[in-house]
Amino acid sequence: MANVRLEFCASAGDSEPQNRPVLILGQLTNLQQVSWGQVKGKLQPVVTNELWQAALSSLNPNPTDSCPLYLNHATVAALPSRVSRHNSPSSSYFLTRLVRTCPHAVDFRCIVMVCERSDVFASACAIARAFPLFTRRSSSSRLSEKKHVTVEFVTVGQDNGPLEPSTLQCLTNAADGIRLAARIVDTPCSEMNTDDFLEEIKEVGRIYGVGKAAQNPPALAVLSYTPSGATQTIAWVGKGIVYDTGGLSIKGKTTMPGMKRDCGGAAAILGAFRATVKQDNLHAVFCLAENSVGPAATRPDDIHTLYSGKTVEINNTDAEGRLVLSDGVVYARKDLSADIILDMATLTGAQGISTGRYHAAVMTNSEQWEAACVRAGRSSGDLAHPLDRENAQSSCAGLFIASHLGFSWPGIWVHVDIASPVHSASEDPLLNSVSPLGVATARPPSEEQMERDCKRRRLV
Repeated sequence: MANVRLEFCASAGDSEPQNRPVLILGQLTNLQQVSWGQVKGKLQPVVTNELWQAALSSLNPNPTDSCPLYLNHATVAALPSRVSRHNSPSSSYFLTRLVRTCPHAVDFRCIVMVCERSDVFASACAIARAFPLFTRRSSSSRLSEKKHVTVEFVTVGQDNGPLEPSTLQCLTNAADGIRLAARIVDTPCSEMNTDDFLEEIKEVGRIYGVGKAAQNPPALAVLSYTPSGATQTIAWVGKGIVYDTGGLSIKGKTTMPGMKRDCGGAAAILGAFRATVKQDNLHAVFCLAENSVGPAATRPDDIHTLYSGKTVEINNTDAEGRLVLSDGVVYARKDLSADIILDMATLTGAQGISTGRYHAAVMTNSEQWEAACVRAGRSSGDLAHPLDRENAQSSCAGLFIASHLGFSWPGIWVHVDIASPVHSASEDPLLNSVSPLGVATARPPSEEQMERDCKRRRLV
């Protein structure tokens, strides 16, 4: 699906399924609220109202289900209507999987998503994940035709009107950012080394200790947006290890494959920076390196002086992420004068044990920000959960970064470990929980809450 152009629109228009194959999907309770008049223009004349109602009656999602309406040209599919309180109400993970695996998924040219307005953003992001941009499959080289897939939202519930142009643009920006981040993470290091990553950054000193053995030199790159009238400065810091062999503390043959995704934090930051609506000074800091093996590689027992001025004795060269992030957050504090610093990284394998495959681990010096991250994760579909500070490996790595920033630093610091979400079934980096779009399309808050959360919503 790498040759697909996604378009979000208020109305995809009418067309017979033979001319434009269509997939209609949503939670079963939402599908049952759709009138025949809302979908008949995309199904007639080959699908009748009776056939449509029969198909809805036959759906039994466990957790998902689909029913062909007319050959491989029209299909209706159902998502689970109930999820746990720790999951996204949109069932976004099931949605991505359903769009990818639905029979004849590659043939669909129109997707009609039926959901409540509060689930529109998460659903759009989930659909975007189903259409990755990177592929090197032999068969794909023969498929040069660029496919155009339109996505129309039919909203049900209280606020069930058509989507505004500004909302559609928001969805487009988020989808572009997600697909950009996924493409970077999916691309092997032979095509996405530090120099290639810098080229990606162009389109939109202290890391040397980790990357000095690699053929392509390490780099610290910064994207900045500084509008007039800004009242605060925000910095996003991403770990961008384009490949992680483990260094001289080398990984085994079963743990090294997939380490092209160790740049997921920086990829997510780049995608978020591209997608976000910037209201304050916003800086994106990319800590790029390749943790390789060679004559100049860092050795266990080496001592490095980091940008904070603190010395660090290396006992495991495969714990490189906390080194580059420490320099990144200190650079944001010293050189960018950031009031709010968020770092994101595929930092520890133990994160998957502490918060699971789909929930990013969040550590912060602010209880309010911790709660805001969890809420943003549920509303965007990119789930997050607080990290227990007694969980030795993951919390120790986060606290290592905080120690260089300074435990007495008065600003807001948020650490997000996305090691398992990057390698999960969706194989996409976490994006939305660091994007201001995640909350912007959630249920409208009260004026009191809006005033109280205004600063937090600019980042989360």
